[in-house]
Amino acid sequence: MAEKISILIVDDEESVRDSLYNWFIDDGYKVECAENAKIALSKLEEKEYDIILADIKMPGMDGLEMHRRIKAQNKEPIFIVMTAFASVDTAVQALKDGAYDYVTKPFDPDDLSHLIRNATSQIALKNENKRLKTSISSLVDVEDLIGESEALKKVLKQVESVAQSSSSVIITGESGTGKELIARAIHANSSRKYFPLISVHCGALTESLLESELFGHEKGAFTGASFNRKGRFEMADGGTIFLDEIATISSKMQIELLRILESKTFVRVGGNKELTSDFRVICATNRDLKSMVNNGTFREDLYYRLNVVNITIPPLRERIEDISLLAYHFIGKYCTSMSKNLISIEPAALKHLERFEFPGNVRELENMIERAIVIGNGKEIRLKDLPMGKEVLNSSIESIDDVERKHISMILTKYDWNISRTAKALNVDRATLYNKIKKYNLKQGI
Repeated sequence: MAEKISILIVDDEESVRDSLYNWFIDDGYKVECAENAKIALSKLEEKEYDIILADIKMPGMDGLEMHRRIKAQNKEPIFIVMTAFASVDTAVQALKDGAYDYVTKPFDPDDLSHLIRNATSQIALKNENKRLKTSISSLVDVEDLIGESEALKKVLKQVESVAQSSSSVIITGESGTGKELIARAIHANSSRKYFPLISVHCGALTESLLESELFGHEKGAFTGASFNRKGRFEMADGGTIFLDEIATISSKMQIELLRILESKTFVRVGGNKELTSDFRVICATNRDLKSMVNNGTFREDLYYRLNVVNITIPPLRERIEDISLLAYHFIGKYCTSMSKNLISIEPAALKHLERFEFPGNVRELENMIERAIVIGNGKEIRLKDLPMGKEVLNSSIESIDDVERKHISMILTKYDWNISRTAKALNVDRATLYNKIKKYNLKQGI
């Protein structure tokens, strides 16, 4: 890191400046010198330095006054004072004014190099804190959730009310409604926001992989376990763990999950040491967990342990007034990422979106806008740029239901009525697709 650290040496003695300059250059630092405080302050107007070594006694402005002026400009270099007068009063005054440390002349090169290395470590820590603060500020806040509908406002009020507690939360809603976004908003508004938010998509992992993912494993626990690995519960210590698609976990994992929620203790796969973790759990599902409890596929005790607070996100078709706001939000997002000039959306296209049911919800709307920006070449998104837009333009059909029915039927036919592949292509879950098939009375071969 030395080559990235800049040092300014301020001393009226040329021999001192030359000696320090050569020492620190040899150690790989970027070094500049100034013969008095006035020149040093002029340099600081042009650039910033990580570390400043300044003599206490200099003609004109002394080192302590120079330090006060730097602080008044809200600059934060590490300031080290140098003095030939090893008086306690001088050192104490420098430290009271916020100096990092002081050194006495004549210098011991090894001691001085050690001091600068410690200061460099302090700079690295400060930079890491800035990075973490930036990372935290990038988390989703309540104000970042797009929409003005009463349905969304109700959800946001729930987010604000539950954020400060450590109670378990289940977020329910159709696929694509933004359940993980709500989980992030809860975490970002909680006292745990300075600790990790760890996400696990339970439906994407087999039972054995999920167990290792959640609890971690010891070296040699199974074939391929060539090293110890922390689990997600361990990583979430102090923070939040988000378990998406919670309804997909096996009966065995339901028991394991219930135990860790009650005791906050667990053992890594293949291990025997009991570990503890302080975490908050937020779950999400697009299934009816209560019905699963009633039919015996989900444990009742786990359900009530998780379902302390339930937040249900409304589908986009129940938030019609939010569609235009979301559309313009995604236009801004993708125009920026594609380095395109910001565009608008024609009234006919916007009306089409507001009448569409969006089985894939917000995620489907985002995909539509991204696609329209990619294929469009005008100053606005037009109806023909949207999926099914050409059908609307070239047909006398006015019902959006009819357009949706034809589109779903077309995709079903394309994939030979393979429900999984069709649902993936439509960006909806299987349950939603089955409901649409039933709604439109679609049948294979017809």
